Amino acid sequence: MAQEQHHDHDHAHQEVPSDLTLRVKALESLLVERGLVDPAALDALIDTYEHKVGPRNGARVVARAWLDPAYKARLLADATAAIAEFGFSGRQGEHMVVVENTRQVHNLVVCTLCSCYPWPVLGLPPVWYKSAPYRSRAVIDPRGVLREFGVEIPENVEVRVWDSTAELRYLVLPERPAGSEHLSEDELAALVTRDAMVGVARVEYPKAGDAA
Repeated sequence: MAQEQHHDHDHAHQEVPSDLTLRVKALESLLVERGLVDPAALDALIDTYEHKVGPRNGARVVARAWLDPAYKARLLADATAAIAEFGFSGRQGEHMVVVENTRQVHNLVVCTLCSCYPWPVLGLPPVWYKSAPYRSRAVIDPRGVLREFGVEIPENVEVRVWDSTAELRYLVLPERPAGSEHLSEDELAALVTRDAMVGVARVEYPKAGDAA
């Protein structure tokens, strides 16, 4: 059963061109050449989103919740405050809710009207998250969408769909993979992917012989 959260959104969806990288490089060169952008400031901004804001942050939150029951309880009760314990807060992450995957429930996050997304813990949204097909089909046929991502959900497992808005953003707490009981917090965080925190993937523990 899909659960939908409908609210007004304050910004429109923007299509990303297929040659995004080339366009960004060209725009960057033009702005720097005309003195409209300070290269040092641009580098600092890029560094922020690559190293300080992004899926690594969310992975640390998930790993802590797997290891620390008290932190997990705080995270599920007040995600915004619990995430802020790591220093992760700010624009696009002011109001957070964490939903937990279990053997009975699988959660999927979407933003049906645009692309609201928790930047402080997941970075910038991927192209597919902003695409019209994902935004519409995630609510109508969540099991079909998950299947296309390679995730088969048994019929006895409920699929819940959470619609992020400009006022409220969701993060999935994935199930901890079997076989990871001996791993440290850093090692666990290294297993957690952005897609698992959106709900379109599971966290997998590498089997013996798998490529690193």
